Amino acid sequence: NACVRAQVVTFLWRAAGKPEPMLEENPFVDVKEGDFYYDAVLWALENGITTGTDERHFSPLAACNRAQVVTFLCRAFDQPEPEAAAQPFTDVQSPSWYEKPVLWAVEEGITSGMSATSFGPTAYCNRAQIVTFLYRAYAE
Repeated sequence: NACVRAQVVTFLWRAAGKPEPMLEENPFVDVKEGDFYYDAVLWALENGITTGTDERHFSPLAACNRAQVVTFLCRAFDQPEPEAAAQPFTDVQSPSWYEKPVLWAVEEGITSGMSATSFGPTAYCNRAQIVTFLYRAYAE
């Protein structure tokens, strides 16, 4: 099954050690105190990992695609600038909001794509893929 935004952000929050969010106001009408992802979403928002799907919505139950997951992950690592400029995947458009996160994820060995020439940016990410991305990103 495809992971939803709430799950992906919660995975990232847990990998970061479940830090207590400092944000005092929740701008999202679809994220309620008591939701399993409440602290994770606020932490992700205050750390620039997500801005939500608009100013008032996080869309916690929306399925996450591969482009979104590597972008969240890249932002969690403070958006390091990739060294390579050449995109190895024909399905990653230039310019796009996920172009640099994909380059970064490839350089870091987090993903090698779905094939030698395809990243699959619009393919939904399942739990196994996300856990693999996290394992590779946080491996020392």
